[in-house]
Amino acid sequence: MRGDVQESFRDTLTRLGDAQKRRARGAPAYSVYVNRKIGRVLAAFAYRRGWSPNQVTAVSAVFTFTGVALVALVSPSVLLGVGIWLLLALGYAWDSADGQVARLGSGGSMAGEWLDHVVDGIKASSVHLAVLVGTYRFVKVSPTWLLVPIGFAVVASVTFFAMILNDLLKGARGVPQAAERGGSTRLRSLLVLPMDYGALCAAFVAWGAPTVFRAVYTGLAAFCTVFLVLAAVKWFREMRSIDAARDQGTSGAEGSEPRVGP
Repeated sequence: MRGDVQESFRDTLTRLGDAQKRRARGAPAYSVYVNRKIGRVLAAFAYRRGWSPNQVTAVSAVFTFTGVALVALVSPSVLLGVGIWLLLALGYAWDSADGQVARLGSGGSMAGEWLDHVVDGIKASSVHLAVLVGTYRFVKVSPTWLLVPIGFAVVASVTFFAMILNDLLKGARGVPQAAERGGSTRLRSLLVLPMDYGALCAAFVAWGAPTVFRAVYTGLAAFCTVFLVLAAVKWFREMRSIDAARDQGTSGAEGSEPRVGP
């Protein structure tokens, strides 16, 4: 259904700002200060043309997977690297826009959220597998280095899955999710910038300079690996704490039951 054409573009942006969900604790700086703002403009554009959130997700997928295909299929060059960065970055911005369009309308749907997460899940690993294929085809490199994009694909997939699972399990127990708790600070956002997908997109500017790209990419892979290890320990402890609180509550409820009979 077409957005309200009587509403000005600026008014649509204002409504989007009012409907914006709180940023999650530890949300990286690019996602918070750059991608979300670009996504807001794209969301206003899409909404005023009557695009559904699923159509916006499809646009995001076209940009993203065009960039991924170029990484795997075309010989690296400086111009290609800039083009890949723009395609991936625009795909990321449109990915932010679909949820914002949903909040302007009916609030979205389970099917739309499912589609969004599935596309994100494919993106999380495919970009690294494209680096593996593109490097193997076009760049002279030690075979050992090819383990880096393989490992990065595993880390990205596990991190994405764990974050989704965290929210799913906490929601089932009535525990506030990361976005609901908020509490992110500018310093915290900057510290985790290397794990931001936007930082990975920007790394492809150096795709035409393989030595530079490998150095930057390896650094990002190392940071994300360390982050996942530390975060996994924290997340597991949180789950144990939730279990303990539930068990304690159950035990207390059982202890307060009135006795029946002698």
